[in-house]
Amino acid sequence: MTLTKIRTAAASSLAAAGLLFTLAACSTPAATQPTTSAPASTAAASASAAAEPCAGVKVITDSASLKQAAADTSVCVPVDGPTLASKVLADAKIKTEGTAAYPTELVCRVNGVPAADLDIAHKGGTYREDCSKMPAAFAYWSLWVKPAAGAWAYAQEGLGTLKVSPGESLELLFTVDDAPSAPAA
Repeated sequence: MTLTKIRTAAASSLAAAGLLFTLAACSTPAATQPTTSAPASTAAASASAAAEPCAGVKVITDSASLKQAAADTSVCVPVDGPTLASKVLADAKIKTEGTAAYPTELVCRVNGVPAADLDIAHKGGTYREDCSKMPAAFAYWSLWVKPAAGAWAYAQEGLGTLKVSPGESLELLFTVDDAPSAPAA
């Protein structure tokens, strides 16, 4: 097997694993005011925002793969210690929605994205997310964490149980046809 095929297989496996980890990833507690906010409409903007210093938890949403006007965000949320990811997202004023079948276990929409009437272009044609059951395996939100000094990794828990600490970053990344395969560095 060539190195390219191994990398492609690894990226596909990571994407599939990310979908499984989002099963417990929806919660919407009351929101409070974030400290700063700046748009991050592309993975490159997401990377530069993630590189800015943040004494709390850097929260990023990236839906650039949808090619839809979206309210992507990069927000620094102050935290004193380990804090539930769902609370950090609420404090960042990021709203997640589950599906009809899995209202609190999945993330189907983030801040209304993808819109119910959006045609999501993918290798097989177009698709509209109705948030009734499981999101499509080729178009979904994945949850990522990054330690203060380290690389992005798929979250091993969902938003309701995952705890993040000061200096860490948390990203919700929308992936279409396995791209992007991970948040920007």
